[in-house]
Amino acid sequence: MFRRLSNSWELTKASAHVLSADKELMVFPLISAVMLVLVSAGFIAPLVLLADKGKDVEGPLGLIVTFGFYVVSYFVIFFCNSALVGAALIRLRGGDPTVGDGFRIAAGKVGVIFAYAVVAATVGMVLRAIQQRAGIFGRIISGLFGMAWTLATFLVVPVLVNENIGPIDAVKRSTELLKKTWGEQVVGNFGVSAVLTLVGFGLTFLFVPLIVLAAGTQKPPLVMGAVGGFVVCLLALALVGATLSGIYTAALYRYASEGQMGEGFAPEMVKEAFRPK
Repeated sequence: MFRRLSNSWELTKASAHVLSADKELMVFPLISAVMLVLVSAGFIAPLVLLADKGKDVEGPLGLIVTFGFYVVSYFVIFFCNSALVGAALIRLRGGDPTVGDGFRIAAGKVGVIFAYAVVAATVGMVLRAIQQRAGIFGRIISGLFGMAWTLATFLVVPVLVNENIGPIDAVKRSTELLKKTWGEQVVGNFGVSAVLTLVGFGLTFLFVPLIVLAAGTQKPPLVMGAVGGFVVCLLALALVGATLSGIYTAALYRYASEGQMGEGFAPEMVKEAFRPK
């Protein structure tokens, strides 16, 4: 366990090294988050309108709106992730990327990114239907298939960015790279996620007592300040985490496809993170 934690910390430091050289990489997940809020607001209104008119939101019209929400949301996520991964790969290959470089790379793949968003939305809708209509067994099946899909598509974004193939072939290529390099089963948490989870727990243990103490003073400004500080720290952690995960994904793809990762990353780190089944 301690060895895994140590390796996770090294992976996080390597990803953070790239981020420290290109702090503007955080712009991509920030834009993604803002756009997702706007997209959610835009799609909630039609669903509320359907409900107010007494129509079943699970009916055909409601399902069309929900599917549209899935497609647009996934497109925003994948487009911004493609920009992040594209820029990170430039850095890992010795270049000095800009935000414009990332968006230029993503814009050059906009068609295939949208196609993959449709595929992912379809999978999401199918899993949602299974979960809702098949009871506890549906939730189990949906959960297992969801885990398999997450694993199979782990390297899809860098594949889409770097290789001229369609979304289905990208999923196959992603699975092929994982099997080829690390075996069929991923064990443990990815390094970046594990360390960030620990940091999140640390923030919770730090701020909860502060919030309780502030509440004891019965002074609203102190309470609002403590709660606001906690929220800001969690949002900052999520932003940094999303950026580090994108950098790590880019490094893993480069290791799988080119045999090297980039400055700050040692191949031994990845070999410890993934083991054969």
